[in-house]
Amino acid sequence: MHPTAVFVLIAVLVAAVIWLAVYALRRRSSRVSRQMTPPPEPTPTQIAEDDRRRAAIIVNPTKFDDVDAVRGRVRAVCEAEGWGEPIWLETTVEDPGTGQAREALKRGADLVCPLGGDGTVRAVAAGIIDSDMAIGLLPGGTGNLLARNLDLPVDDLEAALRVALTGRDVAIDVGTVDVVVPGDTQDEHKDHYFLVMAGMGFDASVVADAPEKLKAQFGWPAYVVAGMKHLNGKRFQVDASIDGGQTFHRRVRTVVVGNVGRLQGGFELLPDAHAADGALDVVMLSPKGLIGWASVGAYIATRQHRGHRRVEHYRCKTMHLELGSTQVIQLDGDPIGSGRVVAFAVKPHCLKVRVA
Repeated sequence: MHPTAVFVLIAVLVAAVIWLAVYALRRRSSRVSRQMTPPPEPTPTQIAEDDRRRAAIIVNPTKFDDVDAVRGRVRAVCEAEGWGEPIWLETTVEDPGTGQAREALKRGADLVCPLGGDGTVRAVAAGIIDSDMAIGLLPGGTGNLLARNLDLPVDDLEAALRVALTGRDVAIDVGTVDVVVPGDTQDEHKDHYFLVMAGMGFDASVVADAPEKLKAQFGWPAYVVAGMKHLNGKRFQVDASIDGGQTFHRRVRTVVVGNVGRLQGGFELLPDAHAADGALDVVMLSPKGLIGWASVGAYIATRQHRGHRRVEHYRCKTMHLELGSTQVIQLDGDPIGSGRVVAFAVKPHCLKVRVA
């Protein structure tokens, strides 16, 4: 072989060896770099929708003129707070919220938010009591009394939803009611929950007679209109026993049992009631005529805590009432029918509520 050809061949072989060595080093370096360098953090747009928290919104559609507009507002707040597309469930006449709450649990919701009045809140809560699920209160009713008593927003949907999405959980009590309804053959027991107040007599009659259209248009003043119709009603007999104690007899115009005590306008009907104190507060009112009601109204409005012969306050864990006549009963602003024997009890710290 010509000497020049030999040198050319050697040069080609050396270049090939050097190239292979460099290539191998580059691959090894690349593997080491990939092992030592952590992957970049995903941007919000790269996070899968299934990995984001989702709130179930259980809405009473009768409370809003434009449900689609409300749904858009809710979606916008959820997006702004980094939550996924909300689960939207609507109540019906047949199911005012309990079945929807259970459906939300099955669908893996991280939070359940009733959007309606206190009646909607009560029905939704019945589906998640004693669970780890928290409830976020969104204003949509006439009173929104539970939210008022927990110092939550009652006139700003967006603000209330932000509290629900970003707040902390507190455990509150729930009241239970066993109503014995007289039947043709045997008495029927009906168990219910309440979060705000239960009432019978004047209180329940006013709730039952307040026109829905008037409530939607004017809010709580609709109850004033209904109340004027019942001021001159008759008192009824009641035999009461508190915490299993001795039975006492009263003639009353109304009995209210509360888990909380604040009404619209800041009126403290039950000034010592607290949502998480493990007890129920009771007030029995027995005014006679318009003058009696005026005296009782002044007593409540001025928040006097001294005794009043027509106003009796009690505190209990259980209360058993036998009524002299069948009375309409309301729970959290919704009439539930009539009864003669009613048993109340408190279920402590069994419902988680999202607060600021």
